[in-house]
Amino acid sequence: MIRYLIIDDEPLARDELKHLLEQESEFEFVGEAANAIAGLSLINKLKPDLIFLDIQMPKITGLELASMLDDNQLPRIVFVTAYDEYAIKAFEEKAFDYILKPIEVSRLQQTLTRLKQDHTPKPMLFDDKPNLTVLPCYYHHTIKLIQLSEVEYVMSDHSGIHIITAAGQSHTHLTLKTLEEKSALLRCHKQYLIAEQAIKEIQLHENASADIITPSGHKVPVSRRYLKAIKHHFGIQTG
Repeated sequence: MIRYLIIDDEPLARDELKHLLEQESEFEFVGEAANAIAGLSLINKLKPDLIFLDIQMPKITGLELASMLDDNQLPRIVFVTAYDEYAIKAFEEKAFDYILKPIEVSRLQQTLTRLKQDHTPKPMLFDDKPNLTVLPCYYHHTIKLIQLSEVEYVMSDHSGIHIITAAGQSHTHLTLKTLEEKSALLRCHKQYLIAEQAIKEIQLHENASADIITPSGHKVPVSRRYLKAIKHHFGIQTG
């Protein structure tokens, strides 16, 4: 059974795709989302085998959402788009397939046949340079899009992943691993990432650990394991 999720900001498009897949006994519908932020939450919660992902969505596009996913837990992605020029980009990003809107039944069947035959997700190969510039976050009942340039640090605890800025704290469904690999944030501790621009001073301790002081006065721990790398990043001699 292939468990699938639909992420598309058009309700009629979601309904049409669900209707076309209703008679496919090997495919199980597990959920839908109207935007990339809600979609990211469902992906982490439901862990689908397959995502039908619209490309042209407000705030965060389907391509941007795909770049936020953990490469080691990547579902198969079929991009669905009304814009043919995006199809080439989709294949550049190594999607499993793409389908143009309005969906033709014969074209969808080609994709479904391939999905039944090949259960191996294709890796999403993005540029080596950092590509996350906006982080989707939650604060109480509000969805926030935080610019990476506003972030001081990120921390992980038993309740989740927290983004800290000068204005306060929000929560995200992005993992520390994804944030480390796909943004310019620096690892300074098993549970912390720090923004380069937020390192105001480094307080060294006798046990070879340290604390980073941010412009807002937050104290961020630096473990012995990562202190040398932090120093090296700034060209600080270690002795």
